[in-house]
Amino acid sequence: MRNPLTEAFGIEYPIFAFSHCRDVVAAVTNAGGMGVLGALAFSPEELEQELTWIDEHVGGRPYGVDVVMPVKTLDRDAGIDDVSDIGAQLRSHISQDHWDYTDRILTEHGVDVAARDDGLEEGAGLGAGVLGWTAATGAPQIDIALSHDIALLASALGPPPKAAIDQAHEQGVKVAALIGRVEQAQRDVALGVDIIIAQGYEAGGHTGEVASMVLVPDVVDAVDVPVLAAGGIGGGRQMAAAMALGAAGVWTGSIWLTVAENGSSPVVTEKLLGATSTDTVRSRAYTGKPARQLRTAWTDAWEAPDSPGTLPMPLQFILNSYASQKMGATPPRELVGMPVGQIVSRMDQVRSTKQVVVDMVQEYVDVTERLTADLEG
Repeated sequence: MRNPLTEAFGIEYPIFAFSHCRDVVAAVTNAGGMGVLGALAFSPEELEQELTWIDEHVGGRPYGVDVVMPVKTLDRDAGIDDVSDIGAQLRSHISQDHWDYTDRILTEHGVDVAARDDGLEEGAGLGAGVLGWTAATGAPQIDIALSHDIALLASALGPPPKAAIDQAHEQGVKVAALIGRVEQAQRDVALGVDIIIAQGYEAGGHTGEVASMVLVPDVVDAVDVPVLAAGGIGGGRQMAAAMALGAAGVWTGSIWLTVAENGSSPVVTEKLLGATSTDTVRSRAYTGKPARQLRTAWTDAWEAPDSPGTLPMPLQFILNSYASQKMGATPPRELVGMPVGQIVSRMDQVRSTKQVVVDMVQEYVDVTERLTADLEG
């Protein structure tokens, strides 16, 4: 398949695969697409290790890194930028009512909230529930990403800082940004972003209110850079539809959650394989911003009439991290969730990463050949 994106990156298929699993990233890249590693959950030291491993397993083929540096978060508003104790500073903005409500949810599902205390207050990483959600913790991830021979730097919640865009361009690295509205796409292109990822309402994780079928052609018509379609794409038919809407390729994420290489817990995999498209909900219960995920007792609880309400990013995720630590290695099944899109209804078997790529490409070819034959007939 040849188009401006495949030629620009030297890839065989315009299939971009977001995953937090390095094995999936490498496997997609080696299968002819482009794997993109989600940096969010890694400390700077861990991210360095992950990218070094990918470097060693892709044989010089192109891959990317996705960072999360939201344009608007509480830490920015409050001027919190000291990474050494950012977790403790942010925790001070969480009311006792929210801590008590979190404990109540856990207790109602059989979790002994007094049983674990793993130092959530310490540090800025996973233990503090901060991850790369803030400007202070996200900036080092960009620096590490650009210290490796990556081909793409993507930003999941708005454009990266202008300085990072300029540095990426100086190193020959393309920059992409995920958006949910036309105005966001225009803003990001004006800042120098090379590729727009138009992510529709169906998508997993943080997503807007406009469906892909409407969003993609609107964005294609509004900007003069290549557009990747995202949201509801897990097979060749969706890929063909995206290309027909004017996209130059597809950005996929949820479909990789049930591949053999991903290594999800058995409970998560079982729930994903058994879920339908109506088993997802767009909720602020995960991070504080609207994110599509499996509907669980946790998401239901934060929508209940007696809920104190979700907190802004990154405070709500700190509560999630606290709950995860309290639950330990065997959390109650009804509380186990995962960001995932409505394409989960088609994720009904475990396949290898390579097989997913092969199946997607073959189905795309079959669809386009059928449509061509219809026109010729």
